[in-house]
Amino acid sequence: MPIIKLQTSIKANRYIVFDLSRSIDLQSKFVTDSSEKAVAGRTSGLINLGETVTYRGKHLGVKQNLTSKITEFDRPHLFVDEMQKGAFKSLRHEHHFIETEEGTMMKDIFIFESPLGILGKLANTLFLKSYMTNFLKNRNKVIKEFAESGRWKDILPDELDLRYEI
Repeated sequence: MPIIKLQTSIKANRYIVFDLSRSIDLQSKFVTDSSEKAVAGRTSGLINLGETVTYRGKHLGVKQNLTSKITEFDRPHLFVDEMQKGAFKSLRHEHHFIETEEGTMMKDIFIFESPLGILGKLANTLFLKSYMTNFLKNRNKVIKEFAESGRWKDILPDELDLRYEI
């Protein structure tokens, strides 16, 4: 089972980074490599514990849907989403947020299992792990840019602003 581990240093408040990471709007509008759009479940705003979202996007030239559910949630430290339906046999994405002197260290632990037995394992080795790593790096780049530039104010709800003070 492939495991992807990434660390992204972000010069921003941990609450901002956490909430950008669970923003359906950010994922749908600005993470553009796959043209993913939320089409069912929670389709805008900030996803919370027990909620699901179905994204429709184009990956590796194929249009597909992926439904995930938030199964663990401890703001602003951790949330976990797990695939309920989709192309993978299983998928678990842990999002960790550690406060640092410079802001936030965002850590991703992405664990997936491909279908189709030996063919799936071959696909993992040949291209799938690399593809998913690049997808996550692009997503993290967008989160970092929004968090550090102040553009987070265009995405996150106004009523949460007081929580974002450092």
